[in-house]
Amino acid sequence: MRILVLNPNTSESMTAEIAAAAAAVAAEGTEIVARNPRFGATAIDSAAESYLSAVGVMDVVTTMLAVGEFDYDAVILAGFGEHGKDALQEMLPVPVLDIAEAAAHVAHLIGRRFCVVTTLARSIPPIEDRLMLAGLDAHCASVRACGLGTAEVDADPAGAVQAIVDEAARAIAEDGADVICLGCAGMAGVTAVITAKLGVPAIDGVAAAVALAQALVGLGLSTSKAGVYAAGPDNPRSHWPLSTALGLDR
Repeated sequence: MRILVLNPNTSESMTAEIAAAAAAVAAEGTEIVARNPRFGATAIDSAAESYLSAVGVMDVVTTMLAVGEFDYDAVILAGFGEHGKDALQEMLPVPVLDIAEAAAHVAHLIGRRFCVVTTLARSIPPIEDRLMLAGLDAHCASVRACGLGTAEVDADPAGAVQAIVDEAARAIAEDGADVICLGCAGMAGVTAVITAKLGVPAIDGVAAAVALAQALVGLGLSTSKAGVYAAGPDNPRSHWPLSTALGLDR
């Protein structure tokens, strides 16, 4: 089984961290390939950057399809609630998972109320929207921000641990959360610390998505093409894929 993990930002270091987190939970025989866009933002902390990242990951996949290099059994979009998942589901015949939805689905299986601890406060509304669109908001006790941007977490994950743990502790005490979801792919290393210090399960979205992707592929299931995720009309597109038009793929 081959799983393509797409980091929607352009940070090579975060892509490597995401690849390591995915590989750590992959079953024997599962190959993890991590990629990031050729253009976009090095960190995604705003709506504009999220929409730009969606174009970037679509560009990566479109380029692969155009040259016959897409040979994967599943795709994981490793941005916590970033835009682009529905477009990839429309474009591809294999399962496509978003790490926010994957983490929330797993949290719902092992607890009654979960909290998402994310980066900046401005990231709270889009995560709430993603959970609502996925029908997972009813069991979300809260979405909280640790106050650190994505780039800060990426640059110093060890230094971010205390801020994340403190916010998780407030979610348990004040919001009634009994499971913590880490709302950034760069937070993967904090799960064990949260469980050890606070006594509740903590879920990394990348790990959850890998596990669910393997389960879907093992069951022979993929995205339904009977409705909204059916292939779109083949309307003419100019300067697409963008990286090819700009010569970035050379």
